Amino acid sequence: MKFPKTVILALGSNLGDRRQNLQIAMERIHASIGWIHKVSRVYETPAWGFKGESFLNACIAVSTRLEAADILSVLLGIEIDMGRQRTDDKTYQNRIIDLDILLIEDEIIDTPNLQVPHPGIANRRFVLQPLTDIAAGDVHPILKKAYRKLLVETSDTSEVVAINETLEIPGKNYKFPRCNYIAVEGNIGAGKTSFSTMVSQDFNAKLVLERFKDNPFLPKFYENKDRYAFPLEMSFLADRYQQLSDDLAQYDLFKDFVISDYDVFKSLIFARITLHEDEYSLYHKLFHLMYKELVKPELYIYLYQNTERLLENIKKRGRDYEQNIQPDYLIEINKSYLNYIKSQSNMKVKVIDISNLDFVSNREDYLQLLEEIEKAVN
Repeated sequence: MKFPKTVILALGSNLGDRRQNLQIAMERIHASIGWIHKVSRVYETPAWGFKGESFLNACIAVSTRLEAADILSVLLGIEIDMGRQRTDDKTYQNRIIDLDILLIEDEIIDTPNLQVPHPGIANRRFVLQPLTDIAAGDVHPILKKAYRKLLVETSDTSEVVAINETLEIPGKNYKFPRCNYIAVEGNIGAGKTSFSTMVSQDFNAKLVLERFKDNPFLPKFYENKDRYAFPLEMSFLADRYQQLSDDLAQYDLFKDFVISDYDVFKSLIFARITLHEDEYSLYHKLFHLMYKELVKPELYIYLYQNTERLLENIKKRGRDYEQNIQPDYLIEINKSYLNYIKSQSNMKVKVIDISNLDFVSNREDYLQLLEEIEKAVN
């Protein structure tokens, strides 16, 4: 899972309702690129490089998982959707919206289609003034000077005037449901680890991930289930119990809540499917002795994927020992989870069908998933 980067964008408009054009662009950036966490004041400036109506300009800082080329593609799409018309003429023109990538942290990119940092930063007061609002002390990756210093030194003497109107940050008031402990569950390949990781990064949560990669019995189990089912389930149970006991007992003052990509009850669900009756009877007794000692999640999210999508995801992530998993096994797991969920009356449970969503690659799907969870809690 990619860790979000901060990209700083410049927004400008000199046609129609200029302030509204900037606001609409921000809404679409929020929906398609990432969370906007800083916005500058709005400045009115004369047209730069051509004779035209004055512009309103602003800068925003956006947290995104997209690569530079994808960000550029999305911005060009927003411009087109909002009615910007480009011509082959290389001269500057009036435009309903103008969106530029100024910076992507300390990255330096030089391609025919994109240059980062934007080469015009130091010579354009209408860029430097709003940029200084949100990143005054940051240092230009090439010029090695803070933006506040570049603003003082720029040779551009254009008049840049702050206006009284402001821009509203989309999603500013959104808060992930405030529970001390949230468990995200799902079938093999459902995306529970990806979603938990994204939430932890976006909403300052302590992340607890299942340590399945370290289990020596897992590859052997997929080769010979009858022989290795019991040691596999026992080792998983012991590891999950120890991990959750340790992580949930250690309160992190710098995190708002805990999110885990599993709930320990999955141990019983998988054991019921994989173990013989006599083995399961023993396992069941041991499980409940341990289970009663653990903190239970306040919110339980189950990400449901249909079997076809699960198999696609399993193939895509390419773990050798998973490639022979059969559809019937996944169907049985889903049934067992749903039966467990139906029996829960003492905690908030939300089942979300994500079979038609790609929340990792599509931010709109991710925001839709967050909205579904918020509805469940409120």
